[in-house]
Amino acid sequence: MVVREKFEYDLKILQDKLNEIASLSVKSLSEAIGALETRNVEAALEIIENDERIDDLDEEINDLAILLIAKQQPVAIDLRRIIVAIKISNDIERMADFAVNIAKSTIRIGDEPLFKPIETIKKMHAIAVEMLSLSVKAYNEEDVVLAKQVAEMDDQVDDLYGQTIRELLEIMPERKELMQQLTQLMFVCRYIERTADHATNISESVLYLVKGRRYDLNA
Repeated sequence: MVVREKFEYDLKILQDKLNEIASLSVKSLSEAIGALETRNVEAALEIIENDERIDDLDEEINDLAILLIAKQQPVAIDLRRIIVAIKISNDIERMADFAVNIAKSTIRIGDEPLFKPIETIKKMHAIAVEMLSLSVKAYNEEDVVLAKQVAEMDDQVDDLYGQTIRELLEIMPERKELMQQLTQLMFVCRYIERTADHATNISESVLYLVKGRRYDLNA
């Protein structure tokens, strides 16, 4: 195998690993909100346990990327591809950590009935998970238009976040017995809002990959 072919092959492995970590993180995030809604502590514990594979993948991606830089000394677009892979992997790993945090909040709430259906939180969560999936799609296809569309979705999450936090804060003085649950639900909202921010970061990385310059899509 000639040098360029080997380099392209290794880049493909890097991309495959990135897609795998994204798929696992989407799964963890989806399962986390399901465990919260049903107060399924066993499912929450499983999410925490499975996070080890995501952490391992993140390390594998970083190790392969560093090896490629050291051995191939890539320039221009090839170097950007490797740098972007490291950055995106880190963002995805952080999203998986938020899934773990949601699982921990579920465990802290326990089997206590939720004060009301968490439809707004679920809606916010669904948008954030879709943002992750679409941002990775934008990366795979180097689609800057899709990347910008993903960033625009962040406004929806921010609006739902503000709405939900205000509602929870209004309830707190009236339902002091729910203080623990309401506090944990506010944490969950924050984890979801941060998940959407990291999806926006991935969109920024896609623009950097394609355009060769950095953009702030959170501004």
